[in-house]
Parts: sequence; structure tokens; C-alpha cells
Amino acid sequence: MAQIDQSSSGGKKKKGAQKKMSIHVDFTPMVDMNMLLITFFMLCTTMIKSQTLQIVLPTNENVKKEQQSQAKQSEAITLILDTEYEGDKPKIDPESGKTIHNIYYFEGIADTLFQTSKYLTKEQFIGNVNHEAQGIRKILRGKNEQVMAEYENLKKQWKNKEITKEEFDKLAKKNAADSLKTRPVVVIKPGPNTTYEGLINAIDEMNINQISRYSIELTNHTDTVLLKHYEQTHPGETIIRPLVRKSNTNL
Repeated sequence: MAQIDQSSSGGKKKKGAQKKMSIHVDFTPMVDMNMLLITFFMLCTTMIKSQTLQIVLPTNENVKKEQQSQAKQSEAITLILDTEYEGDKPKIDPESGKTIHNIYYFEGIADTLFQTSKYLTKEQFIGNVNHEAQGIRKILRGKNEQVMAEYENLKKQWKNKEITKEEFDKLAKKNAADSLKTRPVVVIKPGPNTTYEGLINAIDEMNINQISRYSIELTNHTDTVLLKHYEQTHPGETIIRPLVRKSNTNL
């Protein structure tokens, strides 16, 4: 409450002299009101957990050449990435509006003698169509079928609120690294014309398909032999070509 005190100095007052006033404002009620508001908001506010993107990082299992050769032929798969270009710019699919990235893959050990027609197969990043995996996602999901089956079961439990989000993340990570399940060993090899988007798409497929054993390597002579033979047997395909991306001399 505000108070106004009128005081006059001692002695005889002069005619027409103004009275001196002192104003005192009591802030105690305002402090009480602020404390009540703070208490109200603390009790009524709902704390929302920040929404973050969950990324399944690779485990500590190092995929070395020795391990790759020891892995079962049915588990090993190599992805050679390539990006199509028009001139010096990535080619865009007119239907989807996305850059066209091609994946040439082979399973097990590279068949440089070309004894079967599956020495190299072409796929693309298509994703899901009508809730069904297509393209390279379908191939990878089929290779990691046991892990994905358990992952879908855990996701169902989480959606039904049978387990918490923290429990789901923990169990999903443990499931992806379960050595008792049949799991693929994936080697990702970006080609010389592959954009960063193509590499990120490949890593995204590892996370989506819960694949914990993968590595990123450069293409080698064996890969070049496979790609050249694929060009020769598939007219119109252009895979082996000089770099078409413009180099930035300022870097």
C-alpha cells in the first residue's frame, strides 16, 4: 500500500510556501503476488521432454577384412554407391523430385569370374511404398530379418505402453547387437561421383534396418572390374566415368 506523508519544517511558515510530501510504497503485497504466481506455474506446468532423433550408432564390433572373409557368405553384403548426373549437376527424378542415387551390390565374396548373373545387382533408395519396404531397404531388411522381427515386437510393446521409451531404446540397442541372431555385415563403398546425400542415405538405411555391423570403405580394383563388366552387359548404363563435379579451388 502506498502512503503519502505531509510534513512541514519547524518555525514560522511563509505565506505561499509549498508543503513537502514524501511517498512511501510498500512492495510486500506485490512480492506475495509474484510468489503465488511462481508457485502456481510450477505446479501447473507440464515439463515436456525434448524430442530428439534417435540414431543407432555402430557397436564396437570392428568390421575388418579378416572378419568379413570369416563371415558367412549369406551374411556379407557390399554396397557400391553412385549418383547419376546431368552435366555437372546431380540428376533429379521428375516424379519424386529427389536426386537419383544408384546402389550396386553383391553378396558374399565378389564374383570376378562372372559365373552367375547375380555378380552385381542394381537398386535404389526407394524406402517404403504402401507400408512395404522397397529397393535396397527390402534387401537389407531381408538380410536382418531376425533382428527386425524382434524390433517390431519391441516397438509394438512401446506403443501399447507396456515398456517405457528408455526401456525400448535399451532393448532395441541390445537386440541389434545380439550375436545369437543372424545379422549381416555391410560394407558401404561410395563411388567417386557419389554425393554426401547418397552416403547419408546409406547410413540411414543401416539405422532404419537396425544393422549394427557396417563399415565405410573406398572402392578398389575388384569393384571397378565388376562395374565395368556390368556396363558392358547393360547397354545404356554409365557407371565408370571421370569426376563430373566441379572442384572448388577456394577450399
